Amino acid sequence: MKKFGLIGFPLSHSFSKNYFEEKFQREQITDCTYDLYELKTIEELPSLLKSNPELVGLNVTIPYKESVIPFLDSISDEAKEIGAVNCIRLNNGKLEGSNTDAFGFETSFQKHFDNTNNKVETVFKASYGGLGAVFILGTGGSSKAVCYVLKKLNLPYIKVSRKKENNCIAYEEISALMHERNIFINTTPLGMFPNENEYPNIPYDKLNANDFLFDLIYNPSETLFLKNGKAMAAKTQNGLEMLELQAEKSWQIWLEE
Repeated sequence: MKKFGLIGFPLSHSFSKNYFEEKFQREQITDCTYDLYELKTIEELPSLLKSNPELVGLNVTIPYKESVIPFLDSISDEAKEIGAVNCIRLNNGKLEGSNTDAFGFETSFQKHFDNTNNKVETVFKASYGGLGAVFILGTGGSSKAVCYVLKKLNLPYIKVSRKKENNCIAYEEISALMHERNIFINTTPLGMFPNENEYPNIPYDKLNANDFLFDLIYNPSETLFLKNGKAMAAKTQNGLEMLELQAEKSWQIWLEE
């Protein structure tokens, strides 16, 4: 029996176990299981691996996408550039790290603009120039994958954190930097189950139909971040499709010969 799973803490919000169990049933895969492994610290990883020798692959979620790296034997060039890992393949006793968040986000993000017949590159030029601004909310491992994708797309972005530091602006500074079109990408856990009453402190009253809010959260399906944006006619998208895409990419990596 091949074992797969997810490490992180806490894991009450996770969709991964249900997703893979449904996949196994749908595709009649009978020799695989997928479980949740809550680790109070990343230092518990070696003992987890020792007690589960059948493990073939792991996904990594909050808060270990960065701190897991020293425990790995190798990481992909992309994961190295991003500085975060969310997928681990166990191959002949070696831990190989990669990042599938970037693939999931890029594919889902681009689809929005394809569906509106406006390529993201043409809607948001490679300069702010009064046309558009992209705000990345949060600075964790998921944020790093988003930054990586936006660089690939030649989209300048502004990182936003609770405090102004490390090339980040504070939330209070967003309003003065908004333009005709704005994209807000929430990479924080604000609003995620069970803390559904939380939301990033952006100037919702300044949003309009030109703006786009992308939330990496998928549970609940519509966070207050998205609801507040929709109330101002902004376009919105949650993170479910991104999660499904990154999960399938992880599966491909785990099964590589």
